[in-house]
Amino acid sequence: MLDFFTIFSKGGLVLWCFQGVRGPAATAPVNALIRSVLLQERGGNNSFTHEALTLKYKLDNQFELVFVVGFQKILTLTYVDKLIDDVHKEFRDKYRNEFQQKGALGLLNGTFDFKDDFMRLLRDAEESSKVRAPTVMKTFEQSLKSQKTVKCMIETRGEKPKEKVKNKKNKGSKKEGTEAVAAPSKASAGDKQLSAAGDKEELTKDEILQKNREEFFRRHMKAGEKSRSPKPDAQKEKGKKPRVWDLGNSNAKVLDYSNSATNGSAEACPVEEFDPDMALGDKNREPGRLYDLEYESDDEAEEEKVVQNPSKPSVKKGGLGGMFGMLKGLVGSKSLTRGDMDPVLEKMKDHLIAKNVAAEIAVQLCESVAKKLEGKVMGTFTTVTSTVKQALQEALVQILQPQRRVDVLRDVMDAQRHRRPYVITFCGVNGVGKSTNLAKISFWLIENGFSVLIAACDTFRAGAVEQLRTHTRRLNALHPPESHGGRTMVQLYEKGYGKDAAGIAMEAISYARNQGFDVVLVDTAGRMQDNAPLMTALAKLIAVNAPDLVLFVGEALVGNEAVDQLVKFNKALADHSMAQTPRLIDGIVLTKFDTIDDKVGAAISMTYITSKPIVFVGTGQTYCDLRSLNAKAVVAALMKA
Repeated sequence: MLDFFTIFSKGGLVLWCFQGVRGPAATAPVNALIRSVLLQERGGNNSFTHEALTLKYKLDNQFELVFVVGFQKILTLTYVDKLIDDVHKEFRDKYRNEFQQKGALGLLNGTFDFKDDFMRLLRDAEESSKVRAPTVMKTFEQSLKSQKTVKCMIETRGEKPKEKVKNKKNKGSKKEGTEAVAAPSKASAGDKQLSAAGDKEELTKDEILQKNREEFFRRHMKAGEKSRSPKPDAQKEKGKKPRVWDLGNSNAKVLDYSNSATNGSAEACPVEEFDPDMALGDKNREPGRLYDLEYESDDEAEEEKVVQNPSKPSVKKGGLGGMFGMLKGLVGSKSLTRGDMDPVLEKMKDHLIAKNVAAEIAVQLCESVAKKLEGKVMGTFTTVTSTVKQALQEALVQILQPQRRVDVLRDVMDAQRHRRPYVITFCGVNGVGKSTNLAKISFWLIENGFSVLIAACDTFRAGAVEQLRTHTRRLNALHPPESHGGRTMVQLYEKGYGKDAAGIAMEAISYARNQGFDVVLVDTAGRMQDNAPLMTALAKLIAVNAPDLVLFVGEALVGNEAVDQLVKFNKALADHSMAQTPRLIDGIVLTKFDTIDDKVGAAISMTYITSKPIVFVGTGQTYCDLRSLNAKAVVAALMKA
C-alpha cells in the first residue's frame, strides 16, 4: 500500500498528487527529500528514508520534473521501481506538448488529470509482482548428490582417492620426457630405486612404515648437523649504542620526570625557553582572524602549454579537415543519454579515487551527476566532457557548503550573555592530532579575547596531561596576564591518569562556570571506532555533560577509512546514548592538510557521509596554522589533472 505519489517541478510547483492512506500530508517527507538530497547533490541513490517512510524518486531533467513515491519502510514493495518508471513515461508523454509549447505558463495554468491513468498503472504493477512464481527448492533427484552411488563414496583405509592417483599419473607422464634425456649415470640410480620399490612390495605394511620412519629421522639428523656447523663470519659486537642527536640535550636528568611527586604541577616542570616567532609563524597576520584555505591553481601554466609556438608553421590537413577536427565532440541541441556520459563518468570516478575520495562516495557522486544530466538538452557549442565536469564541480561545491554554518565566535558570545561557558568536545581515533589542534583553537579563541579552560580528559595515554600542560604554558607565555589586565587567559584542569573522563569533564565545566571562563575545551582519549567499551565511555561523556559542540578530528590522509570512522562514531554515539534524540557529531576538524598536496578527497568523503561542516582545517605546526574551509579552493585542487 502506497502512502503517497506526487509529481512536482524543480521550481517547487506541485503538478499532481495521490494520497493513498489517511494521515499526515506528504509535505514533511518531500521537503526533507528536497533539503537533504536534491539540494545537496546526493542523488546517487534513488531512495531516501524519513522517519517511518521510505521515499523513492526519479528526475526528469528534460522537463525539470521530480516523481516521488512514499511507503512504509517496513514493507517490501517490489513493484515500486516499475511503477515510478511507468508513471514517468506515461505522464511525460501525455503532457509533452504543454511542457514544450507553454513552458512555465503551462505548469502554472495547466490541469493535470492523471488519477485514472495512475490507478491503471498501479493495478498493472501490483499484478505483475503477483504473477512471478516463488522460487522452488530443488528436489533430491535434481541435485548432484543424487547422481553419486554409495560405492563411489566409500573409502577404504590406506587407499588413496582417485583424483590424487590421476594427478600423480599425469605428473608421471610429464616426467617421462625428462627421464628419457637423463644421463647414463642416473640410470643406475633409477635401477636401485626400482629394486628398492620391488623390495617394498614384498614387505608388509608395518615394515614399510618402519623403514619410512627411519629414513625420515635420518634426513632430519643430517639437516640438524648442517645447521649446527659454525659459520666463518666474524660475530658482531653485542650491545646497542644510544643515538646522540646534534641538537639534543646531553643531560638526561633534565628530561626525567619519573620521580616527580606532584601530578604534573607547573612548579615541578622546568620552564621551557622557546622562540615566540616559531610558535606564531607569520608575523604579518591579523590577530584573531581565521583565514580561508588557499590553493594556487596551475591554470596559467596549462594555458601556456596549450598555446602553440607562432614561429612554427601550422600543418594543414587539407580541405576543411581542421575545421571539422575543431568541432569534433561538440553536441548541438541534443539531449544527453547515459551512453554519452558513461565514458566520461568512468574517467571522473577514477580521477576522484586517485585524489583520495572514498571509492563508494566517488561512485555515488558520479551516479548523482548522471541522474542530474540524463535527458538534459545541451547547448550548441558544448562538449559532453565539459558539461559533465561542470556539473561535477557544482555538485562538489554544494557538498562542501554546509546546511548549517557553525559560527563558534557567535555561539561563544551568546553563551556569555547567558553567563555560562561554551563547551567543545574533541573526539577521534588515535594519533590524528586532537591535542595539537585543540591548542591551535585555544590560541585563536584567546586572540579573540575569550578565556579558555582546557579539560584533560585523556586519562589513558601516557604523557597526554603533560602535553596539554606544555601547550598551556606556551600559550600563557604568548598571552601573559599582564597583556589582559591581570587575567589568566588559559588554564589546565586535570586530575591525573586512570580517572573517569566524564566526571573530570563535569568538574571542569563547573569550575569554569564558577571562575568565569568563556570556553571549555574537552580533550578525550583517542579510540578506534571498533572498540565498544571506549565508544561507550565517549557516549557517556557526551550524554552526561551535553557539550555545545562535538567535533570529530580526522586526518586528511585517510581515504576509505574516513567513511568507516565517521559512520561508526555516529552509530556508537547513537547506540550507547540513553536519550531519545542522541547527540551526534556536529562538525569536523580536518588535520594534516599540509601533507597531502592536491589529494584532498578526504574532505569530500567526510562531508558527504555526515552532512556536517568542516569547521577548522589544520595546515601546519605553529599555533597560527588554522584555517577555515574554502569549498572552491578544495574543488579546484580536486579537479586538477
